[in-house]
Amino acid sequence: MIRRTVSIENQELRVTVTVEGGHIAEITEKSTGVNPLWVPPWPTIEPSQHSFEKNPEYGANSESKLLAGILGHNLALDIFGAPSPEEFRSGLAVHGEASVVPYDIETQGESMIARVHLPLAMLDFEREIRLEPGGIVRIRETVRNLLAMDRPIAWTQHVTLGPPFIEHGVTQLRLPGRRSMVYPMDLSEHQRYQPGAEFEWPMAPNKDGSKSDLSVFPNFERSAGVTCHAVDADRADGSFMAWHPGSQLLFGYVWRREDFPWISLWEENRSRAFPPWNGITVTRGVEFGVSPFAEGRRATIERGSLFGIPTYRWLAANSSATVAYLAFARRSERMHEDTRFLTVAPHS
Repeated sequence: MIRRTVSIENQELRVTVTVEGGHIAEITEKSTGVNPLWVPPWPTIEPSQHSFEKNPEYGANSESKLLAGILGHNLALDIFGAPSPEEFRSGLAVHGEASVVPYDIETQGESMIARVHLPLAMLDFEREIRLEPGGIVRIRETVRNLLAMDRPIAWTQHVTLGPPFIEHGVTQLRLPGRRSMVYPMDLSEHQRYQPGAEFEWPMAPNKDGSKSDLSVFPNFERSAGVTCHAVDADRADGSFMAWHPGSQLLFGYVWRREDFPWISLWEENRSRAFPPWNGITVTRGVEFGVSPFAEGRRATIERGSLFGIPTYRWLAANSSATVAYLAFARRSERMHEDTRFLTVAPHS
């Protein structure tokens, strides 16, 4: 199926967003020709066309509708993780409805505005994307609470990287998140990391007593895992940088720590044998947001905080919240160690 998309571009970058789900599917750096964002190994369809009866190739659970249309950078709002059984029966998919509903998208030159109403969550969402020289994509998001009550929400940018940018034992990652923890549950027989272990980035403790260096994508036939990383408290901004030496593409994001204090790393390396993963998927999520783990609404609220940092944010009754962040993609002969040359635009 041909997906409905909208694109903007300049001499350096092309950015493409899907109409259904609002996924940032492409941030292609033109001199390298590389889009570092993940394109699944299965054919995607419009989420509105998904049916459990007609599309068993996407599985039969709360992830299926999202996975049918997922591409690149998707938004988790107002939950991060799986819905409860009651939420699922009411129509909610993994990470909420923001990644499966259709958006109204307008473009003007090198700018794009995408707007959507979330009827189940009773939220309005708007994302403005603007290209700037130097391989920079500035993004501004606003969420409005349509309810007459304060509410706790999750809000995570589910950025997912994929081949050819992700390469075993080659692609490097830098992030300012020394205080770290492995997800408390063992996710797979292919997971090396010790569940629930606290550690300092980038050396994660393994089940066998050894350690894994998370700053390089693992060079194993199969592996899996999720870790969380609190953005260092002495920094105003959070960030991550990923670099592929073969293409010499440097890619990453910068955001305000006060907006998104957490980074969640998700590693899927041919570990999931069931549809649609089918034991062939290679991807790395570098997801930044207000929550450390994708554990669903109840667990997120019940956890409350980790390392003294909240695991959700409040959105006041009939009020809105705005965040600003940026993505960058440029050719570089080496991995940079910081992002101080980039500045997040102030809220207007």
